[in-house]
Amino acid sequence: MSEENTGIIRLRKKYLPQIDQKPSEDDARRLRAAQSMRNAIMESLIVITLFSVFWSMLSVAFGRIFPWLTLLLGFLIGLAVRRAGMGLDWRFPTLAAVFTLLGSLLSNIVVAAAFTAPILKTTTLAVLTNLTVLTWPVFFDEVMTPADLIIALFSAGIAAFYANRRLMRAEYLALRTWEEKDVRQD
Repeated sequence: MSEENTGIIRLRKKYLPQIDQKPSEDDARRLRAAQSMRNAIMESLIVITLFSVFWSMLSVAFGRIFPWLTLLLGFLIGLAVRRAGMGLDWRFPTLAAVFTLLGSLLSNIVVAAAFTAPILKTTTLAVLTNLTVLTWPVFFDEVMTPADLIIALFSAGIAAFYANRRLMRAEYLALRTWEEKDVRQD
């Protein structure tokens, strides 16, 4: 019996097909040139802003805070950094994790302001614009909990996981070949 025809249950080898052409240095350079920290930062800021507004509106509408939504923020920032930054190295997961931590803090501030505004008979924007140095100790004592910090750290991990660009086989081979060539030349 031949090894090629092993039976009806044989699975298709979808990762084994040969690459049509050998990757060149230009392919690797194009991948490196496509990276953009500026785009990743801008997209992260947009996601944080939209998420903060969404979370505060949802929390006010239901009359309760959903702290686990911070995990969704990590996922969204990770995808935003991947799509906008097209990163290949450690800088992009680090950026996504840091922005997720900052976004988590900012979102908690916006949600707290949204719940405080009706008590003060004003708007959320008015509460946010009138924050002072004396407000922060009260905020961190009454609003932020250790659970919020733990959720923010898990969210940062999620963001870091999703932040790097996913490469196709030929792209990965081109990048690795170029990096190995640079290492051998040094």
